Amino acid sequence: MKAQLQVTVISAKLKENKKNWFGPSPYVEVAVDGQSKRTEKCNNTHSPKWKQALTVIVTPVSKLIFRVWSHQTLKADILLGMATLQISETLKANDLKCELTLQLCSDRDPRDVIGDLSVCLDGMQVDPESFASAEKEHGKESHKKINPNTARCQQFTVCNSVKWTLPARLFKLQLNITAAQWEQRVDQNGRVYYVDHIEKRTTWDRPEPLPTGWERRVDPMGRVYYVDHITRTTTWQRPTQESVRNYEEWQHQRSQLQGAMQQFNQRFIYGVSLAATTNKEFDPLGPLPHGWEKRTDTNGRVYFVHHPTRATQWEDPRTQGLLNDKPLPEGWEMRFTVEGIPYFQLSMPQHIKITVSRKTLFEDSFQQIMSFHPQDLRRRLWIIFPGEEGLDYGGVAREWFFLLSHEVLNPMYCLFEYAGKDNYCLQINPASYINPDHLKYFKFIGRFIAMALFHSKFIDTGFSLPFYKRILNKPLALKDLESIDPEFYNSLIWIKDNNIEECGLEMFFSVDKEILGEVTTHELKPDGGNIQVTEENKEEYIRLVAEWRLSRGVEEQTQAFFEGFNEVLPQQYLQYFDAKELEVMLCGMQEIDLVDWQRNTIYRHYARSSKQILWFWQFVKEMDNEKRMRLLQFVTGTCRLPVGGFADLMGSNGPQKFCIEKVGKENWLPRSHTCFNRLDLPPYKSYEQLKEKLMFAIEETEGFGQE
Repeated sequence: MKAQLQVTVISAKLKENKKNWFGPSPYVEVAVDGQSKRTEKCNNTHSPKWKQALTVIVTPVSKLIFRVWSHQTLKADILLGMATLQISETLKANDLKCELTLQLCSDRDPRDVIGDLSVCLDGMQVDPESFASAEKEHGKESHKKINPNTARCQQFTVCNSVKWTLPARLFKLQLNITAAQWEQRVDQNGRVYYVDHIEKRTTWDRPEPLPTGWERRVDPMGRVYYVDHITRTTTWQRPTQESVRNYEEWQHQRSQLQGAMQQFNQRFIYGVSLAATTNKEFDPLGPLPHGWEKRTDTNGRVYFVHHPTRATQWEDPRTQGLLNDKPLPEGWEMRFTVEGIPYFQLSMPQHIKITVSRKTLFEDSFQQIMSFHPQDLRRRLWIIFPGEEGLDYGGVAREWFFLLSHEVLNPMYCLFEYAGKDNYCLQINPASYINPDHLKYFKFIGRFIAMALFHSKFIDTGFSLPFYKRILNKPLALKDLESIDPEFYNSLIWIKDNNIEECGLEMFFSVDKEILGEVTTHELKPDGGNIQVTEENKEEYIRLVAEWRLSRGVEEQTQAFFEGFNEVLPQQYLQYFDAKELEVMLCGMQEIDLVDWQRNTIYRHYARSSKQILWFWQFVKEMDNEKRMRLLQFVTGTCRLPVGGFADLMGSNGPQKFCIEKVGKENWLPRSHTCFNRLDLPPYKSYEQLKEKLMFAIEETEGFGQE
C-alpha cells in the first residue's frame, strides 16, 4: 500500500560560477514514482533557503530524485545538479532518522560535486525490528530465482497506521541498448549513470538509440538538435521510434487523402480529352538537358537527378546560374543571410515623422498616430519636439514613448484605474464612458502599446497580469483574481471550501456594482436575482462572479483596445510568450543592479581608475533606486532596462553599452547623448563639485539640442 511522505526542502549551498555575473535563481524539483513537485524559486543566490514542505505518495521501495534547477526567463531552465536516495537505505544509514544533507552532482559528470542540499523526511515511522528482519529476509532471498507470483512480502508500519508492503526481493534493471557505445555504471553513491564512449559524455537518463536515418548534432551555441537525413529536416525534439512511426502513418494518411481529393476533383474538369491527360505536363522551359531527370519527394518538393554523376540538387539545371528572373514587385528587395541564403523583405520608406509638443503631448500624439495607416507605424520613428534641434537616432523616440505612456495611462484621465488599493498596476476603468470619445482613445492606446512592443521601447507603468493574458488571448482563471483583488479572491475561496448552507448565507446570482456613486445590480445569469446559490450550484456562481470581476463592464473598451493593437501587431506574433515575459518586454526591469551597471560601462579618455570615475560610482552608490532611474533616463532616454540588463542596452546602431566620456571644462554641466547612451562628464576637481553638477543636470534639464 501507499502513504503520504512529507519532504521538507530546507536549503542548499551551491558553488559559485565566476563566468556568470548574476547568481542563479534556483528551485528544487522532487520526483518519485512518476510524481513531480517543486519549490518556489530564490532569486540570484548561491545559498537559497526554502524551508518548504512537499507531500508525495511513496512506497518503501521508492527512490527520491532531487533536481536543482536555475530558472531562466526567456530560455529553458538549467539543471544545476541532482541527487537521489532510496527510502529504505536512507532510513538504515541514518539510524531511522530522516534529516539529511545530500551532495549535488552535475548531470554531465557524476563525479563533479556542485554543492549540498539539506532536506528532511517526515511522516514515516519504521519499526526497527521489522526493518532488520526485512533486511535479513532480503539477504536470504537475493540469490534465489525471482518469481513475482510467489514472492513473499515484508510489512512496514507508518505513523498513520497504514501498512507498507515491501517485496523482499529486488529486481536488477538491465540496460537494453542496441548501440555498443553505451555503458552502464554506478557511482560511489550507488546511483546509476550511463557513459557514451564515442562522444565521451555521461547522462543520468537511460539512453535509447535514434531511429534509422537520424543523427544527433550540436550547433555553435551548444544546443542539441537532430537531423533526419531521409527527409532532410531538423528538429529540437529527440525522435523516438514511436514518434517517427506516428509521423509516417500521418503522412501516409495525408497522401492517401490528397490522392482521393485529386481523383474527386478530376470528375469536374470538362473540355479536357483523355489523351491530353495522359501527356506530360507543359513546361515553358523546355526539355531537361541530357542525363537529367525531374522527380518529386514524399513532401511534394521538386528536385533534379543527374544520372552520370549520381548527384541530386534542388535548383533547376535549365535556370542554374542564369540572371533571367523577373524584377521584384515594387517595395520588395532580396537580401542574403550570413550563410548566403537568399530571402525577400518588404522594403518600406525609411521613417515616419511625428511632430508633437510637450505641452499638448497627448492630443498631438493621438491626432498623428490615428492619421497614419497601421502598417506605416511599423517603420522607423522620427520624433520631433518643436523648438528642440535634437536628431532622433532612437533616444528621442525612447523619451517620447516614456512621456506619452505616462500621459495616456494616467488614472486622472479616467481611462484607466489602479487594480487595487496597494496594487499600482493598471486596468481599464469601467467609468471611462463619461468621456464620449473614450473608445477612440482606447483604440489609439492599443496602437501605441503595439508600437512600443514592435519598436522594443519601454513604457512608464504596467498593466495588471490578467490584462496581459487578454493581450495574449489566453483564458483567465480564478487564480488571476488574486493579483488584482486578494480580498475578493479569498472570499470566493472561502465559499468554495465551506458549506454555505450550514453557515446560513443567502446569496443570489447577482452582484452590486458602484460606478461614479451610482449603485446598480448586475445579474450573472438570466433572472439571477431570483436564483439562490446552493452547494450544488456554487461552483457555477464562483466561475460567473470571477468572470464578472475580471471584466465588469469594460467589454467595449477592451474590444476597442485590441482593434488598435491588432492593426499594428497581430496577436499571433506573441503566442510564444506568457504574461510575465510580456510585462518584462513592455516595462523592462524595475530594479537597477549597480554591479551590472559598472560591469557593462565603457570609458573614453577616462580610465576605470580615474578619480572622476571613482567619484561618479560613489555618487551612484549613494543614490536610492528612484534617483538612479532618473540618472539612467537622463543618459539613455528611458528609466527601464532590457531583459538582459545593461549588457543589452540599445543605441542608434544596435547594441550600445553605457559610456562615460571626458568632455568639456570643469565649469561645464554634464551632457547626455540618448541615442548613443553616452554621458559627457567634465573633469571636475572634487567630489562635491561632481555631485552638485550631476544633480542639477538630472533634475533641472529638459529637452534636446544639437551640437
